[in-house]
Amino acid sequence: MKLAAVVLLVSAGAATAVVLHRLAAGRDVRGSSTVEFVTSAPTTTTGGRANRPAPWPMFGHDEGRRAALQTATVRPPYRRVWAAGGRSLIEFPPAIAYGHLYYADGGGRVYAVSTTTGSRDWRYDSRRGSAATPAVGPHAHGTVYAAFLNRRGSPGKVADDGAVVALAAGTGRVRWSAHVGASETSPLLADGRVFVGGWDGKVSALDAASGRRLWTFQTGGAVKGGLAGAGGLVYAGSYDGHLYALDAATGRQVWRASGSPQLFGHGTFYSTPVVAYGRVYVGSTDGRMYSFGARSGKLRWSHHTGGYVYGSAAVWDRLVLVGSYDHHFYAFDAATGAERWSVEADGPISGSATVIGGIAYFATLHGTLYAVAADDGHVIWTFGDGAYAPAVSDGRRLYVVGYSVVYGFRPAPN
Repeated sequence: MKLAAVVLLVSAGAATAVVLHRLAAGRDVRGSSTVEFVTSAPTTTTGGRANRPAPWPMFGHDEGRRAALQTATVRPPYRRVWAAGGRSLIEFPPAIAYGHLYYADGGGRVYAVSTTTGSRDWRYDSRRGSAATPAVGPHAHGTVYAAFLNRRGSPGKVADDGAVVALAAGTGRVRWSAHVGASETSPLLADGRVFVGGWDGKVSALDAASGRRLWTFQTGGAVKGGLAGAGGLVYAGSYDGHLYALDAATGRQVWRASGSPQLFGHGTFYSTPVVAYGRVYVGSTDGRMYSFGARSGKLRWSHHTGGYVYGSAAVWDRLVLVGSYDHHFYAFDAATGAERWSVEADGPISGSATVIGGIAYFATLHGTLYAVAADDGHVIWTFGDGAYAPAVSDGRRLYVVGYSVVYGFRPAPN
């Protein structure tokens, strides 16, 4: 009896130690501006002639997915000049190229509409599900790359029935189609390659010209968010709770990192990583924003919010701006993770943020789009249609994504 009691006490002590360890590990980690932090990050310029024909070529604007555009002319107040869509949910924002917006709705239809009038030039019906922003590249005078989920009618749990389709930017004609795992990752286009993830846990690199598979890498869980790229590496978050850095040329794993251990399991990475300042920034379903060294994979800081962090951050002027399911939108110091400010919204924030001309845009599941000053968080403008995707710009107009409608706004005189 005494031996059983001793064993019970030891077991209880061990369990308590595990709980305390996980609680301690879940605390915020403060970062440093002198460790693996580079202030000479490249500047994202306006969407004028220097960036044509693609002023916003993919989700997050650039390969690093920083979702920031510097322009002095696109600011509230706005005047709405057109509206397009209305058939199905538009969960992710458009890409902008060749005077058109390219976007996909939840029914797997890809649209090309004029940035000037909103009129539709073409539509491609994949007969699949879709939850991603297309990417647009210069191959063959303009090619649109779109990732898709399962075929309509496929069992919902099928993980390997996806596709990446390359479409002529001018006509919507199919140039090639490649089979991948069911994919809701917005394609990353870099160095003549298309990088996507899938529900089957694979990261795939395809040749942008032909669709030929160049390599695959297997993670331990579904890869649902987009991938980011910088410095010859590709970064992918997985539902196995790890963030991977892969060699873009070969697919070889360079490092693997994870979030803080939680009392019950671990968080997963749905958020698309963002690369800036020599760091990788990514949100987790454990309610935290993380910063890892882009080359080392070491945790540089973490900061909690009060809810899931599904959306991807925008990185601007040494700030990491991201929304949470706790109804708040946050600005964290990019070097240290210190909270600089937060603003309360009218509902959970599930979609990603963008910064255009020093103004941060985000939407809530309550159906409101917010525009707040990126430097201090004060609300500048709101619009009564929004859900997931916020806004993008070509440096001349603002394009806002509502639940199922895309709007074109022109800056109006004060």
